[in-house]
Amino acid sequence: MPEGASRPPLRLWLVLAAFVLLADQTSKNVVLAHFAEGESLSVNPVFSLVLAFNSGAAFSFLAGAGGWQRGFFIAISTVASVLIVTLLRRHRDEPLLCAALAFILGGAIGNLIDRILIGRVVDFLLFHWDTAAFPAFNLADSAITLGAALLILDSLRSTRAGRGKT
Repeated sequence: MPEGASRPPLRLWLVLAAFVLLADQTSKNVVLAHFAEGESLSVNPVFSLVLAFNSGAAFSFLAGAGGWQRGFFIAISTVASVLIVTLLRRHRDEPLLCAALAFILGGAIGNLIDRILIGRVVDFLLFHWDTAAFPAFNLADSAITLGAALLILDSLRSTRAGRGKT
């Protein structure tokens, strides 16, 4: 960062995370208000809205584990959120890294709220082709995935920049 330039405020990244959280929770509440579990609405030949619940992690990992996983995922999400805020504080002058972390933070808290309030995550976006379907997901999952992709991009850019300095 150039000398004399101020660091972006932490609140910038927290506002981005809050926007992701608000979009996620609003979309889930709309779907919960208009769909019964398992009900779907075909939007086009490859995309439908459907109300599905996931008590596991990504792709229903540990969904049938008997209930202990709820506390486990709540704990992991809580610890990860605290760690992410710490990283945002330390690296707030690295915009790509912070944007990635903010997307992940907003998504993680969105799914954390579901786990705390209803014991499972609300999913509603379903892509399919013929008889094959990708597992249903939500905006929080999308934000986490986008954040992960941005982390990879940031890592690649940092590696390339580091090689240029030698």
